[in-house]
Amino acid sequence: MLVTEQQRLKSDIANWLDKCGHTRDKLIPILQEIQTSYSYISEPAMQIVADCLDLHPSEVYSVVSFYSFLNDQRKGQFVFRVCRSLSCDMAGKERLAQQLENDLGIAFGETSLDGKFSLEWTNCLGMCDQGPAMMVNGRMYTRVSPAQVSKIIAECQSTCGGRSNGNGLIKASNVNEFTFSSIASGQVLKAALEKAPSDVAKIITDSQLKGRGGAGFPTGLKWTLAAAVKSDEKTVICNADEGEPGTFKDRLLLSEFADLVFDGMTIGGYVIGASKGFLYLRGEYLYLKNHLENVLQERRKKGLLGANIMDKQGFSFDIEIRMGAGAYVCGEESALIESLEGKRGEPRNRPPFPVDNGFDGKPSIVNNVETFAWVSAICAKGADWFNGIGTKKSAGPKILSISGDCQKPGIYELPWGITIARMLEIVGGSDAKAVQIGGAAGQCIPASQFDRTIAFEDVATGGSIIVIGQQRRMIDVAKNFMEFFVDESCGQCTPCREGNAKLLEGLEKLEAGTCSMKYLDELCALGETMQIASKCGLGQSSPNAFLSIVKNFKDELIGCPASIA
Repeated sequence: MLVTEQQRLKSDIANWLDKCGHTRDKLIPILQEIQTSYSYISEPAMQIVADCLDLHPSEVYSVVSFYSFLNDQRKGQFVFRVCRSLSCDMAGKERLAQQLENDLGIAFGETSLDGKFSLEWTNCLGMCDQGPAMMVNGRMYTRVSPAQVSKIIAECQSTCGGRSNGNGLIKASNVNEFTFSSIASGQVLKAALEKAPSDVAKIITDSQLKGRGGAGFPTGLKWTLAAAVKSDEKTVICNADEGEPGTFKDRLLLSEFADLVFDGMTIGGYVIGASKGFLYLRGEYLYLKNHLENVLQERRKKGLLGANIMDKQGFSFDIEIRMGAGAYVCGEESALIESLEGKRGEPRNRPPFPVDNGFDGKPSIVNNVETFAWVSAICAKGADWFNGIGTKKSAGPKILSISGDCQKPGIYELPWGITIARMLEIVGGSDAKAVQIGGAAGQCIPASQFDRTIAFEDVATGGSIIVIGQQRRMIDVAKNFMEFFVDESCGQCTPCREGNAKLLEGLEKLEAGTCSMKYLDELCALGETMQIASKCGLGQSSPNAFLSIVKNFKDELIGCPASIA
């Protein structure tokens, strides 16, 4: 008896459900399994999944249509995704893009007639120090020259298929001395478990560690609040969805210091009374997943995860890796939780906050990769050590991802409070025209302000530093960032959905020389309104680059385009 396509689909989905689970929060992992095997998620597949999870098919479709790495239309056997971030733009992505179109015989957004190749733009791949970068299925290619394109295409043609071409761990271009290199994993956790949970929380509070994702909320306070909530279930969530253009530090921390990150998560579980942890890994870092799964498995063998960790009776904790599916907004903690629950990654109204109502409605803490790594360092070296670095309001070191027009792009551990000028001196970018600090959501600082400091009290950042050379047009910089936000806005609230498009439209008018000063002033007023009225941090911060570039480079932006070419 011949097995029909429909029967095979039903059988495969039943197997994946048995492997992943039959609950709503497993929806995205199941959809990812379908796409890996079938290259897209068909309407019959959505219907079968909906029936199995007791969902309406429209709920499944709404999830598929939200994430850029989930497709409801058949794609090529090999999907070429070229990074269009500012750092890759500076590294020559346009020449790479042209050669791909020439050699593949298709334009961006198209699939070849033989169904072999699809060509797409994608937002930041986290390879900003090694651009131009592109991803083919799960394989990452860095520093790709136009001359290499034909060889890469030939490699794909010779493999005869396969959609999970993983590659090894990708090192950073430049790295200075890291504190984490001197810390022994396991011993940190053992020392923490010898103390009462409240005592560990006090150490983190006394250290004045603030979240390293950009918002800067005090970590000790967040954990203390979560610990105080009475609940039979709590969750620790590590936000490894670093989608901010120009940010790639988590790539290093997860590839070389994953044990310290997992130590920090486990310590967080001990403090708040959680037994479950998630590491939400951005879809672009698929190639890291096997490495991280191996680290977790080794930790289980050593008794660092599982039941009664390190013979601490009553303390059980384990970690599951969940893959993101391509949505910048999921870097916002409530949107990330929605995604973990198998939903569209749309930010929640707050309050309630995750410490009260997080994953599955239970208390949860959400911290990023770097924050958990510093928790381990603080438990190893003490709060006084951490407070002895940085400034009074910005304690400790900071990991910075530095790319763009500098001689030594890479990942650097530097103290909070360092001046922009000193940072540029270290990376060989002292002749810069400007520096974008904080990624697309940050501020563009002109050379006249390079004496300012990188700190929460002055110019804060989650880690992204993009150096902009004298030869760059600031109109191009601004357009790159606004195109990013137009693409990545979840569309839930009007100020962000409509406002970003209007700001981009204004930049296009500026470039064409048809923007009046009155209209430019109106655009700036719109940007300020967006900062106040948008629902989440994405919309509130998306006008930042536009406003700072207009403020600091107005003379370059206005007037005849030829004058700024």
